[in-house]
Amino acid sequence: MQASKAVPGFLPVLGLLFSATLWGISWYPLRLLEQHGLEGLWAIIASYSAAMLAGLWLLWRYRGEIARAPGFVLALALSSGWCNAAFIMAVLDGTVVRVMLLFYLSPIWTVLLGWLLLGEAMSRRSLAIFSIAMTGAVIMLWDPETGSLLPSGHTDWLALSSGLAFAVSNVLVRRLRQTSLFLKAASNWAGVLGIAILWVWFADLPRPEVVSHLWWSAAALGLAGFALATLSLQYGVTQMPVHRSAVILLFQLVVGALSSLALASERIEPREWLGGLFVIMAALLSSRIREHEP
Repeated sequence: MQASKAVPGFLPVLGLLFSATLWGISWYPLRLLEQHGLEGLWAIIASYSAAMLAGLWLLWRYRGEIARAPGFVLALALSSGWCNAAFIMAVLDGTVVRVMLLFYLSPIWTVLLGWLLLGEAMSRRSLAIFSIAMTGAVIMLWDPETGSLLPSGHTDWLALSSGLAFAVSNVLVRRLRQTSLFLKAASNWAGVLGIAILWVWFADLPRPEVVSHLWWSAAALGLAGFALATLSLQYGVTQMPVHRSAVILLFQLVVGALSSLALASERIEPREWLGGLFVIMAALLSSRIREHEP
């Protein structure tokens, strides 16, 4: 009996670590595809079109659950869709670790969303988390040459907005706890695909003329990478409190830092490491003060 009880508690952690590893290394095959002519947005479309082969059936299979909470499902599709699409575009063009650190400014968004949308009071603990995370953001974003605190380029904006969307989608995943894991995953795939198609349309990006095996490679990445990463993430986030899952997902930073150093020889400035330390401290503090929350 004890062994059977241990498995459910272990699987969500394993799922989150698996997802964090896939997302931490996902930038590399995407950059390889881009180097051979298959640009980021088109790679996203190919990858998530493959995932939607199963996603369409899942959306039809769980249409009854969609009908019970259509607004929440749509909000989840849009928030998680933007989260993934913006993150992918950010790591393609930016420094991997910097993008991931800006993405993980989630304590700021969690406190602000709770205050603005849920009417939650800002306790001293919440203010402490907010202040620590904001300190990290200021250190990372401050440009010593211009004195500006604004994001330095489009990759910073994409990373920040992706982190905000991630915070929103995690709250929605918990709100839809009784909804099928597969429906939540399919909603994510549909959201990413829809946003990427609209992005290409508004930006008027022509379809790249590349060899067919690049399209198939992107499709394989969607099925073996993004689809599995989404399923394992949704499972882990659904099965445990958000504050615990957020800390486990910080493993993505470890994978991203090691992979970008080994595969791209990327370097990050000491100032950015210092800011990142504050970001990680805020995430860890957030988990500790919420350990006894339901």
